[in-house]
Amino acid sequence: MKNVDKHAVAKRWGTFALLYLGYMLLFADRTVMNISLAYIGKDFHVGAAALGTTASAFFLGYTLMQIPGGYLTDRFGSKRLIIISLLAWSLLTMVTGWAWSLVALIAIRFLFGVAEGPYPSAALKRISENYDKSEKSQATSALISSNYAGAAVAPLLIVPIIASAGWRNAFVWLGEIGLVVMVAYYLVERPIKQAATSGAQRPKIEWRNIDSRVWVFVVIGLALNIITKGLETWMPVYFLQERGINLKNLTWLVPLPVISGGIAALISGFVMVHWFKGRERWMISIASFLTLAFMFGLFKSSSLVAVITFDVLIYFVKSLAFTGIFSFTAQILSEKAYGSSIGIVNFGGQLGGFIGPLLIGWLVQFAGSYSAAFLGLVISALVAAVACLFIRKK
Repeated sequence: MKNVDKHAVAKRWGTFALLYLGYMLLFADRTVMNISLAYIGKDFHVGAAALGTTASAFFLGYTLMQIPGGYLTDRFGSKRLIIISLLAWSLLTMVTGWAWSLVALIAIRFLFGVAEGPYPSAALKRISENYDKSEKSQATSALISSNYAGAAVAPLLIVPIIASAGWRNAFVWLGEIGLVVMVAYYLVERPIKQAATSGAQRPKIEWRNIDSRVWVFVVIGLALNIITKGLETWMPVYFLQERGINLKNLTWLVPLPVISGGIAALISGFVMVHWFKGRERWMISIASFLTLAFMFGLFKSSSLVAVITFDVLIYFVKSLAFTGIFSFTAQILSEKAYGSSIGIVNFGGQLGGFIGPLLIGWLVQFAGSYSAAFLGLVISALVAAVACLFIRKK
């Protein structure tokens, strides 16, 4: 192999590693916020509904930025958008730790979501640029597995900081790490400048020509992410307040389902390519129906062991379905407007991320129990399962 080839391979792996680490940090922040909610509630003297609003503020900004972020990625290049997003994310993570009131915190988290919004489209487009079609699905699912890795690792690293130095310092530390990753990415990816399109070549979203399966994926992603973000946001609070589990035990308890989800995300592309080739929709459908079955099991559970077991199972099958959407989409999207198209798909999922925490917060506050919240997630799983029936073969 020529030296230039070795250099290109090394650069590709370096790029993937930093994109993976950047994605991990972005999702680690969300886990830190979820764990911190109970302490934020005490600091600002607010209830479940207000905390749900705080968690959902991020997802509102993040959701609204998905489609524009995808367009900007196609317009100005993936490298630039990745650096801008990482820089803005890191600064706003640090500012989160300096929030002086609940209103300020909600505003910061909304802007935080806007800043982070372009990252998924930019990162996935960078993967698309670096890998050929035969590798794209597996590389896509491998990158998405970072979401779960970040959520799993965060409690192990950040909970001790929260316990010893408070939730505010945890966000400041996380933001500083983000700045280091951003600088490392800049150094590895130089030169950053990519050809910007203009005039007739400027990318645009051709709404009429979008594959109809994309719209089904939007609905499935929305329903599945209501479950994911609902559980991610409120299970730590549920364990702390309803089950009386202390912060030390929460350190190992919270990562269990996300580790399960991470494993599923990592193998999703492989399973789709090698076991469901030509039948990709069946993998997504089977996993979605299993999500419905296990979510109903969680709703009916009364023991802590049963709750944890179904939580882990839900994350595994839900992750197979959700990551499968992106792996399948990577095969059917055109390269010209990849960022814009993936932004549309991700819009559905992130809209679910906005609805999930808010929905559970209101259900818990007005129904007075988590049973009502879990029933709401059962209905969401049913929507995902039914939507799968509308995935066309071609």
